[in-house]
Amino acid sequence: MSKFFVTLLLVTVAFLLGGCFTGIESTKKITDKDVQRALQQMDKGGHESSLKVRADSLLSWRVGKEFWCVDNQLRLILKPSTDYDLDTLSLEGKKLTFSGYGTRKRLDNSEVIDIYFDFNTHHLIYPTGKMFAEVNRRSFVIPFLVDDDIVSDVSDQLLNKTVYIKTPIWYGIEDSGMNNGRRFIPVVVTAVKPGDKVHPLRVEFRTADNGEEAFVWMKVPGSEGVGRDFDSLFSLTDLRKQYPEISPTIWNNIVNGKVAEGMTKEECRLSMGSPVSVRQLPDQSGLREYWYYDGGRYLFFVDGLLKEFRE
Repeated sequence: MSKFFVTLLLVTVAFLLGGCFTGIESTKKITDKDVQRALQQMDKGGHESSLKVRADSLLSWRVGKEFWCVDNQLRLILKPSTDYDLDTLSLEGKKLTFSGYGTRKRLDNSEVIDIYFDFNTHHLIYPTGKMFAEVNRRSFVIPFLVDDDIVSDVSDQLLNKTVYIKTPIWYGIEDSGMNNGRRFIPVVVTAVKPGDKVHPLRVEFRTADNGEEAFVWMKVPGSEGVGRDFDSLFSLTDLRKQYPEISPTIWNNIVNGKVAEGMTKEECRLSMGSPVSVRQLPDQSGLREYWYYDGGRYLFFVDGLLKEFRE
């Protein structure tokens, strides 16, 4: 038989076999790429999910602009003055009012900026130690101060809005202690307040199903660094709708950060996040794979299904 006829025969058989399955649809299996794609879509969220806030440069600051002091350590970086006693000055939780800025010359004859604030009857001076071009950037931040305009902007966009929380790290409203909350459930934003010296915003919410109250720390949109911004904490879309093939029982595990024997790697990743490290051990019975997490937690898979675990 010639090579031509052999080739023709193989192509014909392949076509006929492929046609046998044309009308049959198998249950869709989620893959790791599906999970990553869905999470990335949640992170992007389209044009709607990006918070728009004003990031004014120093030159555009109006006299009377207000800032929240979120830590009393601010007094340690203020310039000493006869107008106030730095040892007894209490500023945490108080509003400071911007009253202007001035320049002064250093020993090398370069000019640096001092920023002035009013608090009660005191005139506070923050010596930036920087030249005007450095402090006039939109990313310029004064330690321990949060721009009240940014708090108001974020509050206007989120207050009373239903969003889907993505992080399980919640803090109780009353005791502020960290607890393990649920993921991918709808919550209603009840308040946006000044945060702390690390995360300038505090976003309070209640769960849509049982009214549980909690809050998360959030970065100012557009600030430097990775994580704890709006897109890493919340989504405007419901991830559950992207996984109709996951059973209600398994989805409940995912929401509560739990795993169970028989869950796929992709379902476990949705539940517990990405592992710190992975170890694969192929053998005669199949591929064995260990996922390791912080705190001694691990998952053990055989051929892609969870076999053993320590939560």
